[in-house]
Amino acid sequence: MTDIATQAGHTLRAVHPPKSPRRLSGGPRAGTVLAFVTPFFLPFVLFYLVPVGYALWQSFRVVRRTGGQYGTSYTTFGGFEQYGQVFQNSEFWASIGRIGLFGIVQVPVMLFTALIIALLLDTPLLRFKAFFRITAFMPYAVPGVIAAIMWSYLYSPQLSPVVELLGGIGVEADFLGPGAVLWSAANVSTWLWTGYNMLIMYSALQSIPQELYEAARIDGATNWTIAWRIKVPIILPSIVLTTVFSIIGTLQLYAEPAVLRQISSHISSTFTPNMLAYAVASGNNYQQAAAISVVIAVITFVLSFGFMRLTSKRAGL
Repeated sequence: MTDIATQAGHTLRAVHPPKSPRRLSGGPRAGTVLAFVTPFFLPFVLFYLVPVGYALWQSFRVVRRTGGQYGTSYTTFGGFEQYGQVFQNSEFWASIGRIGLFGIVQVPVMLFTALIIALLLDTPLLRFKAFFRITAFMPYAVPGVIAAIMWSYLYSPQLSPVVELLGGIGVEADFLGPGAVLWSAANVSTWLWTGYNMLIMYSALQSIPQELYEAARIDGATNWTIAWRIKVPIILPSIVLTTVFSIIGTLQLYAEPAVLRQISSHISSTFTPNMLAYAVASGNNYQQAAAISVVIAVITFVLSFGFMRLTSKRAGL
C-alpha cells in the first residue's frame, strides 16, 4: 500500500507540477533602477572617482632626469617619496597651522551666529519672517569670488568707507595687515556661509511638533527655556551636520585669500593648503601637488569622521 501511495503521489506531481512564484508586478525592475541611477552615477564616476584615482596615482610618481639637470626627464614610480617631501615642507605645515587657527575661531562663530538667527526666525514673536529669512540667506547666493571682491573694497585703505570712518574717530584700522588679514578672510567666509547653515538649522526647527512647545508652556517654560532646552537638543544632528560641512569647507579654503592676495602683501601663494597645492602645480610639479591634495583629503576625512564619531551618540546619528 505504501508503494502504491508513493507512486500515485509522484504521478500527481508530474501531471500537476507546483506553480513557480510570480514576479511582483509592483516591484522595480533592474532596467528602471539603472535608468534612474545612471544620470547621477556616470558623472560621479567620470568627474569625481576618476580624478581622485588619477591624483592618487600621480602622487606615487616622481620625475627623474638622465644626464644632469639639463638631461632628459622621465616619470617613474617613486613610492612614498612625494609624501615624504610634503611632510618635510615647512610651508605646508605653516598653511595647516594657519587654516587650523582659522577653523577653530571661524567655524564656532559662524555656526553660533547661524543658530541664533535660526532660533530668532522660529520664535512666534518675530514678524516679517519671510523677509528676514531671505535677507539672512541672500549672501549665500553670491559667488565666493564676488563676495571676496566686494569685501576687498571695504578692506582697502584707499577705498574703504569703513577705514575712513574709523580714521575719523581716531581708530587706525588695517584689515589687510599681517595680524588681521586671516580674520578678514574669516569674516568673508562667515558672511557668505552663515545663511546656508542657518537654513539647515531652521528647516530642522520647522519639523519639531508644536505640541512639545505647548506642553512646555503649560509647565511654565519661557521662550528662552524652550529654545535652549527643547529646540537645540532636538536639532543637534543638524548642528553636527553643519559642523562637518564647515570642517570640510575650512580645509578647502581658497577663493577668499586668493582674491585678497591681490591687494595685500601679507598673503603668500602658500597661505592655505589649497593655495600651496595650486602654486606647486603651477610650477609643473603635478606629482607633488597631487600628494599635497591627497594629504589634505586624508586630513579632512579624519577630522570630519572623528568629529562625527565623537558626537554621533549624543546627537542621535
